[in-house]
Amino acid sequence: MQIAFPYSVDAKGRTAEADDDTHLRDLIEQLIFTTPGERVNRPNFGSGLLQALFAPNSDELAATLNFLVQGALQQWLSDVIVVEGVDVQSQDSTVSVTVRYMAKRDNARRISQFTRTV
Repeated sequence: MQIAFPYSVDAKGRTAEADDDTHLRDLIEQLIFTTPGERVNRPNFGSGLLQALFAPNSDELAATLNFLVQGALQQWLSDVIVVEGVDVQSQDSTVSVTVRYMAKRDNARRISQFTRTV
């Protein structure tokens, strides 16, 4: 078991835990929505997605966002997943990211969707 994200306390007053699948999904979510420079001991960690959202919406921006997220996933999580595809959609103040990946520990393919309002 792994520590749950976001950090919380369970009903017994202990640190909440997450199963392996949930933990892997949590790792992806943390990476996608972390801005480089946000973490003190890992200044390059993150995707830069949230910084780019305020640029004018265009096909070029969509391609850039997909590239940023996929590159960050491959750089930081390539030891635990194989990225098969990323789709970033921005609508008004909401960003939606769909990640298709294979978990290396069991070779199972998964699709996870993450949404954030900015």
